Amino acid sequence: MKRKKIIRYIVLPLLVIGAVAAIYIYKEYNRKHKDTARVKADYSLTTTELLNEFAANEKASGEKYMDKVLRVEGAVKDIIKDEKGFYTIALGDTASMSSVRCSIDSTHTNEVISLKKGAILAVKGICTGYTADELLGADVVLVRSVVDSKK
Repeated sequence: MKRKKIIRYIVLPLLVIGAVAAIYIYKEYNRKHKDTARVKADYSLTTTELLNEFAANEKASGEKYMDKVLRVEGAVKDIIKDEKGFYTIALGDTASMSSVRCSIDSTHTNEVISLKKGAILAVKGICTGYTADELLGADVVLVRSVVDSKK
């Protein structure tokens, strides 16, 4: 009798909890990110507006834009390809050291290959931070970015 109670009240609940945890872990491990190209932007701004807002009040801007999808429009300052083949587009005024750095989603690299410096375009990405340096300028960082063709 005592053995049946132990099985009923201890072992079976532990098995159920273990099964639920295993299902949750499996789903999280195999979860796919939403394609940024299909997500609606939370904010749409120019590079100048975004950089000025962060320069004026970094804390408030960080709270407002952090982990949000931004659509940023501006001139291409630079296109950087790293050693692994990933692209980063720097948007902003060529006369300024500050820029919006957009790390391109690896599934959308073919959209970047044909871009030229100086072209005006819109990029949609998720804001992950702001870095400011007196000598090197300031950068707003967007990840999982895509070139937004919608005007």
